[in-house]
Amino acid sequence: MKGINKITVAVLVAGLGFTGSSSASLFDRGGGLLYDDVLNVTWLQDANYAQTSGYAGADSLGRMDWNTATTWAANLVYGGFSDWRLATNTPVNGSGFNYAFSYNGTSDFGYNVISPNSELAYMYNVNLGLKDYYSTTGATQANFGVFGNGTYGGQADVGLVKNLQSYYYWSGAEYSPGSGNAWLFHTNIGYQDVLSVKSLQMNAWAVRAGDVAAVPVPAAIWFFTSGLGLFAFSSRRKAQG
Repeated sequence: MKGINKITVAVLVAGLGFTGSSSASLFDRGGGLLYDDVLNVTWLQDANYAQTSGYAGADSLGRMDWNTATTWAANLVYGGFSDWRLATNTPVNGSGFNYAFSYNGTSDFGYNVISPNSELAYMYNVNLGLKDYYSTTGATQANFGVFGNGTYGGQADVGLVKNLQSYYYWSGAEYSPGSGNAWLFHTNIGYQDVLSVKSLQMNAWAVRAGDVAAVPVPAAIWFFTSGLGLFAFSSRRKAQG
């Protein structure tokens, strides 16, 4: 009996361990697709797929002007889906854009934006846990950027994401419709910017709404329920004995 109880405890502990890890918001769906269950969007795992795929409209580094980037995303067919778009942002406060600068993410212009209303900022700051050039109090940080050491340029695989550029990414949101400007996010310093001329060459990252597959029953549930069943069985045997 003592041996069975030890096994029971081990299974229950393992189940609890798996349950704790399931709180992550980014999941690898396979086939180069990542699902964010907070934003409820699916990302291309390759953050520079325009270059990887040899898209003719991009330069040698995968960069494009805003109009070319939006066209690339809208025409992209990947994983059997054709409803891709550029990652985008809406006001962090849920109403109108706040153009005041902030270090603590309370406005749409500045650092440490963790609002799920900004897909790129949320990916950078929350899902990937990367640091911005400035802390929320305005102090400089030596470990900012995609490499975690304050260096600029190039690319890195970060977490589940491949080929994340240390540069600028277009948002699909225009700064003011018809103004010739659009929002962007600086992955080199963790900065969300309010102005950028659409003719400039930036990187682009495609997302689509929703999940790409039915969410499977987590392994934690199997482990936990199996442990409970074994516990009940051993308890009953002990009572009968």
